Amino acid sequence: MIETRRIETAPGLVFDVSVAGPDDGPLALLLHGFCVSRHFWDNQLPALAQAGYFAVAPNQRGYSVDARPDPRDFDEYRVDRLIGDALDIVAAIGCGKQRFHLVGHDWGGSLSWLIADRYPERLASLTMLSRPHPASFARAVKMPDGEQARRSRHHQEFLDPMAGSRLLADDAAWVRARLAKNGVPEAAIALHLSVIGNPSAMEAALAWYRARGEREPIGPTKVPTLFIWGDADDTVGRAAADGTDELYRPITNSRLCRVSAITRPTRRRSRSLHCYWIISLVIRHNCRISTARR
Repeated sequence: MIETRRIETAPGLVFDVSVAGPDDGPLALLLHGFCVSRHFWDNQLPALAQAGYFAVAPNQRGYSVDARPDPRDFDEYRVDRLIGDALDIVAAIGCGKQRFHLVGHDWGGSLSWLIADRYPERLASLTMLSRPHPASFARAVKMPDGEQARRSRHHQEFLDPMAGSRLLADDAAWVRARLAKNGVPEAAIALHLSVIGNPSAMEAALAWYRARGEREPIGPTKVPTLFIWGDADDTVGRAAADGTDELYRPITNSRLCRVSAITRPTRRRSRSLHCYWIISLVIRHNCRISTARR
């Protein structure tokens, strides 16, 4: 069963968080991406809980109503703030002194790579869905074929001050079409729109892009890593995904999993595979963290 908690990390920052599993189990923190929400992980949380993990998935800064600074103040949405939120949530739930498993998708994946680079001693494992290593992504964007640059053109489009109104026009038609194209069920789309389908939340989500600035260089990952990439991903091409293979340090059990294009009847199986891969990684590295809350 998934429970919703409100977790305060500082005055004016109260996050809506999905949790499942025993509070004294090893922590798995799951970070969502753009235009979705904590509900992105609704299939994974019960599976992790059943395996004995304390699974935690927050609506991140701007997505949580009471953790939504003014999106016009880009300093409030800098990457350092977003990374700080993740670590503050870990501390607020009482896991600040133990290693934890980190899972990220899309923007949540970008933050996860950075957390792994800056704080490798905090992580027992890193699991990444879709988002390639930042160094591989940067290299792919500059390739002369222009493929990754075309796939990432929305990054520039989201800087337009009118982007939010376009994404929400006609009952959020862009958001609905985008998520449906990626196989998200209608009920799940409704859950995401209950979080992101209003101007205040959308502007806050877009502030992540507008506050991004220059991407800092990072080295090869220093923690055991699982990278899952589907070859039908329309925002990440093969060059960026394959290049991630070169950026694992020689660490036991780090791997890249490629998923071939998935038809609608088999999407349920794909979600089960994601659960299996994530759980298999965190179980293999469970010996590296304490199962007792400290």
